[in-house]
Amino acid sequence: MRFRFQLRWLAVGIFLVAGTINFLDRQLLAAVAPSLKAELHLTNAQYGGLISAYSVVYAIVAPGVGLFVDRVGLNAGMSLAVFLWSIAGVATGFSSTFRGLLACRMGLAVGESTGNSGPGKATAMYLDPGELAIAGGFGATSITLGTMAAPLVAAALAPHYGWRSVFILCGGLGFLWIPLWWFTARRIPPRVESVTAPSIPLGTLLRDRRLWGVTLAYALVYCLYSLWANWTTVYFVHERHLTQLEANQHFAWFPPAFAIVGGFFGGGLAFRLIRRGMGGMEARMRACWLTAPMLLATAAVPIIPSSAMAAVAIGVSFLCLQSLICNIHVLPVDLYGAPRAAFTNSLSSSASYTLQALISPLIGWVVDRFGFGPVCVIASVLPLLGLWALQVSLSAKGSQKLVHHPGVLGSIPP
Repeated sequence: MRFRFQLRWLAVGIFLVAGTINFLDRQLLAAVAPSLKAELHLTNAQYGGLISAYSVVYAIVAPGVGLFVDRVGLNAGMSLAVFLWSIAGVATGFSSTFRGLLACRMGLAVGESTGNSGPGKATAMYLDPGELAIAGGFGATSITLGTMAAPLVAAALAPHYGWRSVFILCGGLGFLWIPLWWFTARRIPPRVESVTAPSIPLGTLLRDRRLWGVTLAYALVYCLYSLWANWTTVYFVHERHLTQLEANQHFAWFPPAFAIVGGFFGGGLAFRLIRRGMGGMEARMRACWLTAPMLLATAAVPIIPSSAMAAVAIGVSFLCLQSLICNIHVLPVDLYGAPRAAFTNSLSSSASYTLQALISPLIGWVVDRFGFGPVCVIASVLPLLGLWALQVSLSAKGSQKLVHHPGVLGSIPP
């Protein structure tokens, strides 16, 4: 089997642009956090509360939204989601109170709760099972571009037009994506129909321990990802004593670029192992275990003397994290197929943001009192714990084999 570019990859690529916009809109808050905190007189703990509010709403609505997308189809479900988060993003730029800002973040979370389930559904519909590993690399690219763009856009606009202009401009991008996707979707048919009767009853699915192993692993890996996604600019301002502009222009924007390398490394490694005859899930787990131990180096970030080298270390952390995420992200498709792709991926999102909601105020509290050192030490261990829990759930006796996709659960000939 060889990787070949086909027209359906163009459809996936345009769809992944929505992922870029999604992460751009959500990361703008982190990029302008110092200015926003100064204007609204917020502590780090209160800023963590804003992240927590977004996370709570995201966690609560994500499973329902995943079921909704599976039911009504990818096109209608995602168009509505992008429309909602675009309205919330633009409205953030007009917020003049903390309560207004809080309401906008909660509205943003409702629309953006498709951030995991939507791409999972799209790749399951348009790509062959063996191509999912490569799709993880492209998915990492789309997310990373949004994460990188946020501090750069903030650095370009905020000093001249204020932090509100950043939200108004970027929030409007979603309104342009919706007609672009409908134009594309009507001309490039998916490999699997968008609305297909699920082959696995919901109750049976929820009793499968492997689903919960994937969900827990994704959530624990995302804890460390959440640290750097939400606190990198704050880290350079708080620990390295830089201004917001200096942090965003010189350091905060480029560590996420390492995630692109991580996505293609992790996805490409799994793809290569599958071509050699290894089963899909076994190949993805092997790829994860090869990179996960390097995450322990995250604990050293606060003691690195140079800001530039600290940024590189954060980048290496992003690389390893994305290698894990791109493989864990497609495991539900390996297990349950396209008809349940949105819902099964949404459970991972829900668990991730539940933990983010719980730990964000705690991170702020610890940073206010002790700095980033203890936070980095604890966060560096969590992905390894998650990967161990996933390994146990996949190998546990009694796990049901609910569905089989030739070439994924089995082996793919070269």
